[in-house]
Amino acid sequence: MTATLHPATLRPGDTVALVSPSGPVPAERVEAAVSVLTGWGLAPRVYPHVLARHGYFGGTDDQRLGDLNDALGDPQVRAVLCTRGGYGAQRITDRVDLDAVRRDPKLVMGFSDITALHLALWRGARLATVHGPVAAQFDKGPDSPTALGARHALMSGEPVVVAADPAEDTHRVRTTGHAEGTLLGGNLSLLVSTLGTPHLPDLTGAILLIEDVGEYPYRVDRMLTHLRRSGALDGVAGIAVGQFTDCADAWPVTIADVLADRLLDLGLPVLGGLPIGHGTQHTAVPLGTHATLDADTGTLTVAPAATS
Repeated sequence: MTATLHPATLRPGDTVALVSPSGPVPAERVEAAVSVLTGWGLAPRVYPHVLARHGYFGGTDDQRLGDLNDALGDPQVRAVLCTRGGYGAQRITDRVDLDAVRRDPKLVMGFSDITALHLALWRGARLATVHGPVAAQFDKGPDSPTALGARHALMSGEPVVVAADPAEDTHRVRTTGHAEGTLLGGNLSLLVSTLGTPHLPDLTGAILLIEDVGEYPYRVDRMLTHLRRSGALDGVAGIAVGQFTDCADAWPVTIADVLADRLLDLGLPVLGGLPIGHGTQHTAVPLGTHATLDADTGTLTVAPAATS
């Protein structure tokens, strides 16, 4: 198996690229990101089409891809931070410059629609990345749990430990047991959308992370059933269940009901209630690194994506 690529930990003075591979982003939210990153001692570089808009995209496919590939290929850039999710990353992932990634691995961070990019970088280059806030979410403030968690994942070189939170809607989706493996996954909708494409990861022995937003319970049922029927979950070691935000409709079935029904009979360690995803605040975690899921203690421990 190809060795995992681990970028270097960010240090003060490092240049970080802000790009928009998916949807459009308001200027004031980019300005907030620049302020926070500058406060960390980093040198943010806003790429030319970050504020572009083309329908529901942050610019045309070529504009978004061009900025992303330019950032991945620039030796001065040490991290590529996606400004927001939305939709559009899947339209460009087949043309990402993987040779540049292999030549000079950089930290890549984002979530939601950026899951498509995480999966492409893992399958195409075995790059360890960070499932963390899009840069626009730094408008929550530099001292917010979201920003502080991102800083830890990008700059500390230390593991990330996430504890299940009883306040999360998915907290009761839980078994007992312990599992270890590579943490892969992210947004459930995007993961399911990779079925039948070259970017579906081999989940054998992996800890699968899932989260989502704005999906009715029956849609989540449909997606999990699709994953089960496809065989994609057959070799999974454990499942880490993050935030399923605004996932309710008029039926008397909760999102926790659906997740429990579709996951708990798999015979795997499952841990819900993890503050990872689309919640008001959420925790950044590496992807493509070794993780330990302990459903008994309610913790997910993930090795750093970056090395010193």
